[in-house]
Amino acid sequence: MSRAEEDLLQLSGIQHFAFCRRQWALIHLEGLWQENLRTVEGSLFHARAHDEQQRERRGDTLILRDLPVFSHTLCISGKCDVTEFHLDPEGVPLRGEEGLWRPFPVEYKRGRPKEHNADEMQLCAQALCLEEMLCCRIPEGALFYGEPRRRTAVPFTEELRQAVRAALEEMRQLARRGYTPKVKPTKSCNACSLKELCLPSLARRGKVSDYLEKAMEETG
Repeated sequence: MSRAEEDLLQLSGIQHFAFCRRQWALIHLEGLWQENLRTVEGSLFHARAHDEQQRERRGDTLILRDLPVFSHTLCISGKCDVTEFHLDPEGVPLRGEEGLWRPFPVEYKRGRPKEHNADEMQLCAQALCLEEMLCCRIPEGALFYGEPRRRTAVPFTEELRQAVRAALEEMRQLARRGYTPKVKPTKSCNACSLKELCLPSLARRGKVSDYLEKAMEETG
């Protein structure tokens, strides 16, 4: 892997960042992770979404799963759950396929639509990657939630695009500094799988990973 590839942020991290900057830093900067019921259910839900061949054709729709995407402009890389390509005279050419195709990203999520826009930002980041890779404009995509079992359309407005770009810039700055933001308790903390590792009372004492390492040394 080249140095440039190593410096790319994980696309999936923007959802963590939009939900909680500290959660993102604990996972992506400090390398901490802990499962709970929600994360396990989410993993199983994604596994079911990908439990088919990666390339499928349904009439005028081509379906690709786990499609790797990247953006050197935004310095991110990752995978799209599902990317549909709809036959469209104003679309883009695809290798090995006749005609022109309009890309339409679909992200699978457990549970229900949320009050915050973390899921929408992750999906929009995928679209920005696809736009750069395919030299096209993608006006919208969709989120598929497990409980209502239906799609929620997500228009990629300029406001949402700017929110994604601003978040990614802040993520890059924090990553360069290796800085974990201080905790800001909210009602969402109870649903976070990292609440036992976040240690709000220790937030003023530096990195959680440093504290845990010191604690292990003292008990070793």
